[in-house]
Amino acid sequence: MALIALTGGIASGKSTIAHRLRSHGAVVVDADAVVRDVQRAGSPVLEQIRDAFGDGVVGLDGALDRAALAGIVFTDDAARERLNAIVHPAVRAESARRFEEAFAHDPDAIVVYDVPLLVEARADEPWDLVVLAHAPAGVRRERLVSLRGMTDEEARARVAAQTSDAQRLAIADVVIDTAGSLEETLAQTDALWRRLRGQPGPS
Repeated sequence: MALIALTGGIASGKSTIAHRLRSHGAVVVDADAVVRDVQRAGSPVLEQIRDAFGDGVVGLDGALDRAALAGIVFTDDAARERLNAIVHPAVRAESARRFEEAFAHDPDAIVVYDVPLLVEARADEPWDLVVLAHAPAGVRRERLVSLRGMTDEEARARVAAQTSDAQRLAIADVVIDTAGSLEETLAQTDALWRRLRGQPGPS
């Protein structure tokens, strides 16, 4: 039984690590999916967001207009803090419910919480291990341009809007270096899984 926090900046390879751990048998709880669920149409969280930011953040279909909301909070620290005060408690409660559900189903489960905003929102929680997917900011910017079609300016803005590499490294128990090849990243992830399961490494 272990509760692992997996974090990393945008384009750090975090999802690749999460997918690999899932293939080994980990239960992966995706923080972004939890956020979408608690903000679903008709939810109390979405109604609070509407009250705070106006009808323009909700589409005609009753769902959250993420682009409209992002346009409000991306460059406005006070607005982002107001949004976080609404969303984070609901996400914390729902993720905790999913962790408990996983451990109830399998008391020996390895549960991995795939969470981009660990430093910003949940660093002080009692994780058994904090795993960081780490690639330098320059590498991540290049990936955003080459793999996601962003301009260099857009990529720089997205990376700069997140917490620093130094802050993430300061809380990490395990760092998986994702700046190299996919094979190298997967090999480090496999080694982590063996560690979590108390298994010896390859001879």
